[in-house]
Amino acid sequence: MRVNTVSLYRNLYRSADTLPFGTSRAAEPGFVKAEYADLRVFHHHIYEYKKGIRNLILTTEKDKYRNTIEKRLHNEHIDYVIHDVGNGKINVYFGDKPCIDVVKTLNPLLNKQTPQEDFMLGIMLGYDKVRQCERYLNRKNKIVDMKKS
Repeated sequence: MRVNTVSLYRNLYRSADTLPFGTSRAAEPGFVKAEYADLRVFHHHIYEYKKGIRNLILTTEKDKYRNTIEKRLHNEHIDYVIHDVGNGKINVYFGDKPCIDVVKTLNPLLNKQTPQEDFMLGIMLGYDKVRQCERYLNRKNKIVDMKKS
């Protein structure tokens, strides 16, 4: 049986001004459902983090949900940093404090990161170690080749 979680939340919190994931009930009709659908992956990442599956998470979300995302992470006592990507998008990093502290030292523009920064971030996010090594070597070799030219 499929359960409509937005309706479930709405019924459980009928007297509340806001739903548990930060949306005002006064929002235009359909907005709550759209917001919850758009942030489904974000909510799943929080579940994975709280279960100890990952120490650091990176997710790209719509900028219009920034307040909702910040409220949820603050309420869950999860360290985070948010970088503007442009085009109405944000990169949201959240997880263990030491990981977030490292992310804060990296270039916020992913396409402008050094091969070393890219490698560190990939490893911290749990990407395949061998592929990250290959990616690092490819990026490093491109820089060396450009210097030779």
